[in-house]
Amino acid sequence: MAHDLQLVPIPAFTDNYVWIVHDGRSALAVDPGDAQPVRRWLAERNVTLKAILITHHHADHTGGAVELAKETGATIFGPANEPLPRCDMPLHGDEVIDSPGDLPIAFTVIAVPGHTRGHIAYYGNGWLFCGDTLFSAGCGRLFEGTAEQLFASLERLKALPDDTAVCSAHEYTLKNLAFAECVEPDNDAIRDYRAWCESRRAANAPTLPSTIGREKAVNPFFRVERKTIGERLSEHFGTIATTPLERFRLLRAWRDRF
Repeated sequence: MAHDLQLVPIPAFTDNYVWIVHDGRSALAVDPGDAQPVRRWLAERNVTLKAILITHHHADHTGGAVELAKETGATIFGPANEPLPRCDMPLHGDEVIDSPGDLPIAFTVIAVPGHTRGHIAYYGNGWLFCGDTLFSAGCGRLFEGTAEQLFASLERLKALPDDTAVCSAHEYTLKNLAFAECVEPDNDAIRDYRAWCESRRAANAPTLPSTIGREKAVNPFFRVERKTIGERLSEHFGTIATTPLERFRLLRAWRDRF
């Protein structure tokens, strides 16, 4: 039954996406930072919002949730250990949410701390809603967690099937690819993907979702075990990083200043 569901990214603010899963009658929304674009989308299609999934507490992911829940009666799912404006179903990770909002889908909740302390992701029907943990060709900044946490979180997501759709919360792909090309200038997959993404953005179309398989080919944060990345980091920092975690830490620091 889940194959009847549709996945839609709704643009919000300057570069956010609110992801909608719907069956033409009922819907769930992921990280509705702004209520208005979601409200408009629902009204235009006569679809009822039944559930809201929150990945972490930042306002651009939570700002419209309470408003929408009050208007529609939708249940809000979210991380238990984060200061959310409202959370009806607090989650820690490893839970399975079956049929949220009566939609024919089940999500496994994955704990992915690093960007924030209690960040979670939702995986179901081959779709990964990863908030600000994993971006196409990049990853989130370390605001509250540690490099060790974020590295472990990304390794957890990297282990998902290659055809998993990566539904990140921001349109950062081209910015991230500029950095990825700097790290791996000889990676043809990055160059080809950038050309495709540029054509998508020129048509005002999203570059997302990506896939786990694609990220393994282009995302430097998924590729830290590669010798060439280690050599590039040594050139840039003048120090030798031997372990994947050390390389990840340096890579994130480089990206912060890029």
